[in-house]
Amino acid sequence: MTETVPVPMRKLMLLVGATSDIGHATALAYAQGGWDVILAARDAAAASRNAADLTARTGRPVPVLTLDITETTAFTAFVDGLPRLPDTVVSVVGLLGTQARAQSDLDDAALVMRSNFEGPSLLLGLFAERFAARGSGTLVGVSSVAGERGRASNYVYGAAKAGFTAFLSGLRNRLAASGIHVLTVKPGFVRTRMTAGMPLPKLLTAEPAEVGAAIFRGAEVSRRDVIYVRPVWVLVMAIIRAIPERVFKRLKL
Repeated sequence: MTETVPVPMRKLMLLVGATSDIGHATALAYAQGGWDVILAARDAAAASRNAADLTARTGRPVPVLTLDITETTAFTAFVDGLPRLPDTVVSVVGLLGTQARAQSDLDDAALVMRSNFEGPSLLLGLFAERFAARGSGTLVGVSSVAGERGRASNYVYGAAKAGFTAFLSGLRNRLAASGIHVLTVKPGFVRTRMTAGMPLPKLLTAEPAEVGAAIFRGAEVSRRDVIYVRPVWVLVMAIIRAIPERVFKRLKL
């Protein structure tokens, strides 16, 4: 009798924020790297278009799930309903909003804060508990250089991203000895639909595919803790952080 050799199960990545350009590029990087991918987004119809593109490129089915990052009470049921616990969860959720509106409209400011900080943090925190119980897993959060210093032009968004960065740092520190990898990604400017029309400096602006590839490498190959997609941002932000407050508050940033 011929013995049947079991086929190893492919690794699984859950991508949260699957309608964004960065989300699509990240999912493609994982799919082309031999991973199974599940997409989750508030707009399942838009995410399904990205799933169809991934399937056409890789020949693998890509399930799409509905998840609103601001509906935090639904998170536990969402995680429990997954076909299996992913090996990696990537959150690329983000809502830039408009500073002028957010500073005068409390509901708008709350939506920006919940979309960029509260929702992603609570969801990744929930997965962290499941991963810790299993003893393995990778969590990836896309934050922003905007969270490194408050600027008049986007401090509501920046404050939310600063909170997310701090959450990821604390989670990484807490789980360092448990086999759970936590990666913080700071893309800087990215040429996407969200930034369309903005005058973006070429040296500091990445393409979505560049971000997706950097996430895959940082999470699954080099196992980094924090990455700036374009290394020039390390110098740029060091300079910005070093500006004395009395000078910084006079700058039009």
